[in-house]
Amino acid sequence: MSHKRIYLVAAVILACLMRCVAQELEPRAYSVSPTGANFGAVGFARSAGDVDFDPALPIENGNARLYNTFFAYGRSLDFFGRSANVAVALPYLWGNLQGTVNGTPLQARRSGLMNPAMRFSVNLYGAPAMDLEQFARFRRKTIVGASLALVAPLGQYDPARAVNIGTNRWAAKPEIGMSRRFGNWFFDLYLGAWFFSANENFQGRVRTQDPIISTQTHVSYAFKPRLWAAFDANFYTGGTTSIDGIRNRDLQRNSRVGGTISIPMTKRQSLKFSGSTGAVTNIGADFISIGVAYQYLWGGGL
Repeated sequence: MSHKRIYLVAAVILACLMRCVAQELEPRAYSVSPTGANFGAVGFARSAGDVDFDPALPIENGNARLYNTFFAYGRSLDFFGRSANVAVALPYLWGNLQGTVNGTPLQARRSGLMNPAMRFSVNLYGAPAMDLEQFARFRRKTIVGASLALVAPLGQYDPARAVNIGTNRWAAKPEIGMSRRFGNWFFDLYLGAWFFSANENFQGRVRTQDPIISTQTHVSYAFKPRLWAAFDANFYTGGTTSIDGIRNRDLQRNSRVGGTISIPMTKRQSLKFSGSTGAVTNIGADFISIGVAYQYLWGGGL
């Protein structure tokens, strides 16, 4: 295996932290890298359509144009002999929104920090922890991994507002994923669920949300090391909210489809372009999103 293949470590681990909860579309989230490798990324995305800062908040006749950028860092680890990685990300969002929220006409402009996020993942089968020399001889076939994402309630939040950038609550997503390689083709399947703590001050009331179950499927093709393209799709359901114990009619049953292209720039640098749109939508996901992320790799003998 060419040493260049070590740079298959992609910005997907970082970028997936930036997506709206349950709306992730990230191929190769369980990619393998040599122990001690570091990766930093900066990205930008634009979303337009029936989209809001909190996808569980029902907006009728809604339209928004939102922009976000993020800075992120990750590192590959040896976790009891298995390949693993940890990543943290800090996003910033701005944009305009208009529509009717819970029967009230609304026009709003928001700008500020979103909730920061972190993700730990470990490959349970098919990918032991490896140094650079071992990784160069590695022949990938089937990989089974697990991950845990956490979103902290540190984003901009005003309890007097119905629409906020931050959510004033914790969110956690355990997930299991499988990836299988057939020549230059890669097939990914993920299954996870988002769980939420209560927002104890939603306009002076307590707002809770049911878990959201989500699945992702990806089919990608590697033209050469670090140059690949993927078709992405997801489906997620659940997320009914309650305010002071009174349940809302906002059960989500949504699906999105999209594509991703990763292009190498230099030995350590790459760009990733992505786009997605709503396929099946009932609440808050009928929007078009495009984004680009720049990644730089170092360490781990690279």
